[in-house]
Amino acid sequence: MTRGEGSQCKVHYKGKPDDYIIFVDDFGTYKKWMSHKSIPLVHFVSPLAVFQTHRQGAQGPYDIASKGILASEFGTEDSDEVIKTILMEGTIQTAEAS
Repeated sequence: MTRGEGSQCKVHYKGKPDDYIIFVDDFGTYKKWMSHKSIPLVHFVSPLAVFQTHRQGAQGPYDIASKGILASEFGTEDSDEVIKTILMEGTIQTAEAS
């Protein structure tokens, strides 16, 4: 599937002070990753970044979360570890792309 076709998927994580989003390009690979963590994140997450929504839930403007914000919310600045946490504990949301 090329970008702009099919469905778009994001994973929303409700944090204490803010909400966070991860964009998933390949939902099928994401589902496989949930059972087999050996699959690299780059195979289904793009961009490899954590976005915060400024208390707007899964909607609203997105900004890349700073390392300080990640450390405060998740206890680590390691974005890969934060992405894994969000993917495992967040809520999946899909929408049809036009």
